[in-house]
Amino acid sequence: MKNIFKFLGLLTLTFGIHSCSEEAVLDLTPINNISIDDAFSSPALIESSLNGMYNAAAIGQYNSTAANGGRGYIWGAAFVQQGDCRGEDVVNTATFYQLTYTASYDTGTANNVYYWVDAYRLINRCNLMIEGVNGAVANGIITQSVANDYIGQAKFLRAITHFELLSHFARPYNFSPGANHPGIPYRDVGINTQSEIDSELLRGRNTVAECYTKVLADLDDAETLITTNSLTKASKNAAIAFKTRVKLHKRDWDGVITEGNKLNGLYTLTAQPDGVFDNNYSNTESIFSILQDATNNPGVNAALASQYNRRRLVCISPIIWRDPSWLVDDKRRSETYDSAVPPNPDGMVFTVSGRKYTAKYRSTVNQDDAAPVIRYAEVLLNMAEAYARKTPTDLPNALAKLNQVRNRALADPATQAYTAASFTTPTTMVGAILKERRIEFLMEGRRWSDIHRLQGDDLHPIDGIPQKVANGNPAASTFTLGTPYPGPYGVAAIPSSDYRFLWPIPQLETNTNPTLAAEQNPGW
Repeated sequence: MKNIFKFLGLLTLTFGIHSCSEEAVLDLTPINNISIDDAFSSPALIESSLNGMYNAAAIGQYNSTAANGGRGYIWGAAFVQQGDCRGEDVVNTATFYQLTYTASYDTGTANNVYYWVDAYRLINRCNLMIEGVNGAVANGIITQSVANDYIGQAKFLRAITHFELLSHFARPYNFSPGANHPGIPYRDVGINTQSEIDSELLRGRNTVAECYTKVLADLDDAETLITTNSLTKASKNAAIAFKTRVKLHKRDWDGVITEGNKLNGLYTLTAQPDGVFDNNYSNTESIFSILQDATNNPGVNAALASQYNRRRLVCISPIIWRDPSWLVDDKRRSETYDSAVPPNPDGMVFTVSGRKYTAKYRSTVNQDDAAPVIRYAEVLLNMAEAYARKTPTDLPNALAKLNQVRNRALADPATQAYTAASFTTPTTMVGAILKERRIEFLMEGRRWSDIHRLQGDDLHPIDGIPQKVANGNPAASTFTLGTPYPGPYGVAAIPSSDYRFLWPIPQLETNTNPTLAAEQNPGW
């Protein structure tokens, strides 16, 4: 049993480790299936270990067996698909995401179970990377400066993965005074011995406040330590950008603005809204994305172009498609893209049987679209909202940042751009920014994050999970523009007080962790 953990390819926090039959749960089929003792014994092997860490972020493993491969957990495709399908701006057209879409999950549902399992596998890889390179420095194998870059990258992935888990398994930051309600276990010890396993099995949940403190500390370290500058690996700028997201959720408005201003002049929006997706590995706007390539992607059962384009398992919801805030001639409605002629580089949506689908992911053959994690448009809208909410409010700067994103999608900015007269209060300004986020990041997995943080909001509160169009294929007539979508809604709203608002800690975890079993989310 203990030998399972002697290989970096098998290292993970334990889930259901009560017999060696659980070995399949641990196997990541990694790039570097080598002894933990050897993994940090040379610069080349250390680089391989780093690549294995990113591979775990991009692919993951699904449903316990190698035959099922990876589904893009947690950063490769799954966070986009799960983040979309937990919200109301997409429609699950088949059965693939039905349990997520209808909140019919339980403690053993694979989608939410492997969100947790693969997240903590990745976190453990990050912790092992940090410990391994520190040992390599002590042994004279690499320099401290090289090690610092690797440590910074590992801390970045550790931070954002914990933060992502918080949005599904814990209540938002503002749920209790001081955010002292249960968060998740923040794990910062690499597990490769039985004694470490035994110790970690007793670890319980940190508070949400403690988790945020640790996330931000890791991101601050990442900003300081990282020297790599790559879209598909953690960078100093990615850490800064992600801090604007974390501080927005924390409601630290001045902090959002401070971090965002660090990126002034370093990124620009692409000239057209589809420019990010015309070349999603080389553009002026993307800050951090996850690499996928023809031979290493989540496959037909998860790759973004497979699920959202070729197989059309998720369509745009009439709820957002018919929202009057989304102008009829907005360029983000462009339908010059032709799904029958891949990889046609133009357009944002396409129509099949009257239903609207995203054209953001176009590589239906190689399935190598980068999975977008954060781009500059989000930083600008995070700052816009912070300016509108801060004390004293700064509506001119909020308007400028909002228009910076929205104007590039307008047919005629001279007449259609918002003006100072458009929004004269923080409430109306924030409402426009929130709606812009729904349009701009449609089918990029960002909707659930906003639903989560807006629970109990003072200006634009959301109560629980909004009602949705019925699971299945909406009629073509429901996409007719001219009036807001009137219904019907086949999936009822779920109030925030309902236990289903949060995902349960998986049974795999609670079976072997008595502390977490006693700290299960209420109702599960």
